Amino acid sequence: MNTPSALPLEPTPERLRNPLLRYVLATRPAFLTITLAGCLLGFATAGYSGVAFNGWIAATTLTLALLAHAGVNVFNDYYDHLNGSDENNANRVFPFTGGSRFIQNGVLKPGQMLAYGLLLFMLVIAGGLWLIAQISQGLFWIGLAGLFIGWSYSATPFKLNSRGWGELCVVAGFLLVVAGADFVQRGAFSVLPWLAGLPYALLTTNILFINQFPDRDADRQAGKHHWVVRLVPERAARVYGWIAIAAAAWLVGLMALNILPVITLVSLAGFAPVIPAWQLLKRHCSQPKELAPAIKATILAAHLHAILLAVSLFAEHWF
Repeated sequence: MNTPSALPLEPTPERLRNPLLRYVLATRPAFLTITLAGCLLGFATAGYSGVAFNGWIAATTLTLALLAHAGVNVFNDYYDHLNGSDENNANRVFPFTGGSRFIQNGVLKPGQMLAYGLLLFMLVIAGGLWLIAQISQGLFWIGLAGLFIGWSYSATPFKLNSRGWGELCVVAGFLLVVAGADFVQRGAFSVLPWLAGLPYALLTTNILFINQFPDRDADRQAGKHHWVVRLVPERAARVYGWIAIAAAAWLVGLMALNILPVITLVSLAGFAPVIPAWQLLKRHCSQPKELAPAIKATILAAHLHAILLAVSLFAEHWF
């Protein structure tokens, strides 16, 4: 059984005396790797189509994508402080739910978090404009959509997650990661990254979905009426499974239609951690402190699937 001692300690000013370290950790860097996996998948769909790999453009793309994700995390912390959901979250499973705790524990002030989020987005915009000049103006729309979705997910007046649109925001946002990474290599739009990226985006959505179970009571009190709040826990737990099944079915369908090669069947192994995670969620959907192993397995599944799919696409192209 999971115990509090098995989880990392929350941040405090005493533990984070180094200002640089404070700002690095405020972005929740351990959770940015899912964006790295999405970029890798986008590079792979372009490579599978015969596009020559551009390492410098890829490195720039990855840097900007990580900065954008970091900014979204910072903004989410700031707005969840304003609505009180993180402050009142007694059932959080740190570091997975309940925010970074930087504001609540006095590591950074709310104004500092807001300014930091704006700075990160400004860096993304500046780098994105340079990248657009190197590639194509079409990249502007991908970047604009990504930043808008990331900001409006939690920011007023939109607060899309509070209105039940959070899952769709995650699907769209991480599909844009794959499509954007493909676009900068290809220099044009293609349907392939959108099709191949959907299972990854759905599995990433399940990370958000399962993380909302420990946050459920605090989110309800704060007026965040996402679907885990709207549904009874047992029904919400079933939705987690339906999302994973839809992702697997979509992937198999792409292979059946010869849109993806047979070798990508290996990426189905990425779904394996979902099975015990779903079983655990169904048993403990009303006991959020018991969900840490299921949350970890959900994170693993999204990463593993994306990486295996990307590697298999690269392998099909190269060999």
